[in-house]
Amino acid sequence: MTAPSSKKLVSQLCEACHVDAPKVSDEELKELIALIPDWVPQVRDNVMMLEREYKFKNYKLAWAFANKVSELAESEFHHPAILLEWGKVKVTWWTHAIGGLHKNDFICAAKTDELGE
Repeated sequence: MTAPSSKKLVSQLCEACHVDAPKVSDEELKELIALIPDWVPQVRDNVMMLEREYKFKNYKLAWAFANKVSELAESEFHHPAILLEWGKVKVTWWTHAIGGLHKNDFICAAKTDELGE
């Protein structure tokens, strides 16, 4: 279930993001991650990302969820890494253009949580 505080993010739309767009600051990261507490900031290859694993009873349910996340990504024109396995889907959001986290990633993470309800 989507946390009440994440509704603030779900109601927003992603903005076009270019190479010169600002990454979230450490202060913003603390505020935004509090709105989506099930997501974990990860650093891979010096790039900050948001990651969450969702669990399902079987492959078919995980696959259906991965497809929903793909449709969300297309509608927001913001694309995550999606790892589909039997009974689980790992979703990783980050902004490729800036090599790190932008507010768009938090918006999409909150919307991804809503899909899992």
